[in-house]
Order: sequence, then structure tokens, then C-alpha cells
Amino acid sequence: MQIDLTGRTALITGSTEGIGYAIARQLASAGADVVLNGRSDEKTAKAADRLKGEGVKGSIDAVAADLATAAGCGALVARIPHVDILINNAGIFQPIDFFEADDEVWDRHWQVNVMSAVRLSRAYLPGMQKSNWGRVIFIASESGFNIPVEMIHYGVSKTADIAVARGLAKRMAGTGVTVNSVLPGPTLSEGVEAMLAEERAKTGKPIEEIAAAFVKQHRGSSIIQRAASVEEIANLVTYLASPFASATTGASVRVDGGVIDTL
Repeated sequence: MQIDLTGRTALITGSTEGIGYAIARQLASAGADVVLNGRSDEKTAKAADRLKGEGVKGSIDAVAADLATAAGCGALVARIPHVDILINNAGIFQPIDFFEADDEVWDRHWQVNVMSAVRLSRAYLPGMQKSNWGRVIFIASESGFNIPVEMIHYGVSKTADIAVARGLAKRMAGTGVTVNSVLPGPTLSEGVEAMLAEERAKTGKPIEEIAAAFVKQHRGSSIIQRAASVEEIANLVTYLASPFASATTGASVRVDGGVIDTL
């Protein structure tokens, strides 16, 4: 199966590193013209330079904008008025006990993880519908079904992402536009590495081993018994963004290593 996205423009939010960057690299390698996004001008520009140096086929653009705000989303849309593929990847997570997570924690997760995707989908879907082709993919999480006790606020935000994606898929019924959510499990991104940095410094063990131990302890239902790589997540997203996935819409597609214990 050869995926060719030549002539398509793809915006990947929160794509200066981690899963977002891996998705951008895969889409650009398939020929898409890719727009990277991050909050910092310097970090976003560096990510664009890095991607250009990886021999990808598509062109690379970069827009720094804080998508936690309506103004930031508006600035991004003003700069990039139309895309064919929207990957709503921007997100944060922060392990905090429920009784210590104040309104600010909840609101920050809601604005970044949910409202950024709502605002951008609202801005870009009409253009996709007019073109009779488009792909919107929400990077949700297995935590949307399997709410983590150590960060309930995060799990709730990801449940919302899944629900919004399902609703938008139905709203776009009968068009050439599909909307899906992707549910990664524990993934060895830079953010997870930072979360496990203390244990790594304490034990001196390889990060992959520490991540596997975390998965076994905190996601005991995992079947692969390890953290996924960012490339494994990007592989599924690239398929869903392609013409081959034209009959897949309104789905929450799992790449969770079998963490969600259901048929």
C-alpha cells in the first residue's frame, strides 16, 4: 500500500516534537505539504528546519501560535486559511491528584486539549466540505475510556475529544470529509521521557525499560507490555489521513497496545 498525499496540505498542531512531529514527518514523507505548529517561534522554526533536513517530499511551513486561546487559533487560521488534513494533536497532561487539581488545571487542559480542536475544526471543516474532501483526526487517548486515577482532568478532556470527533463525523455525513479520533496508549514521547526522568536518573536504566515498567505498573491491561513509539502512532494516523481510509469515519481507532480491555 503506497500512500500518496501529494497536493494535500496538512496542519498538525503541537508538532514540534513527540507524536505530532512524527505524524508531520510521515505525512510529509507521503508527499503532503505540511504546516508545523508550536507555541514558541524559535522551537517551531527549529522543528521545521529539522524536518526539511530529513529528505521529505512535501513542502514545510511553520506557524507559532498558542492554541490554548481563541486569539491564537484565529492567528493560525489567518495565516493558513485552508487545509485538507487537520491533525488536532496539541495537548498537555499533568499527573495531579483530583483533590489537588484546581479550576485552573481543569481549565488549562480543557482549553488546550479540547477547545483548540473545536476552534480549528470549526474553521477548517467548511472549506473541506466545499472541496468534497478532507480529513480531521483528533489525537485522543486510551485515557478517554480508561480514566487514569492520577489525572482525571486529562482523561475527561480526552473523552470529550472522542465525543466531539464522533459528533463532527455525523455533522459531515454525506460529504467526502471524514472525522476520526485516534487512541494512543502510553507512548515514548519527549513528554513521557520528561515525566520518567527522575526514575531514569535514580536507576540509570534505559528509558525504554523504565517506560515498560511504568506500563506494567500503571496500565496492567497492556498486551504489548511496553510503551509504543511515536512512529507507531504516526503510522495509523497517516493511513487515516489517506484516501485508503475513505470509509472510516466517526471511529475511535485504538493504537493503545491493547490497554482498553474490551472487544
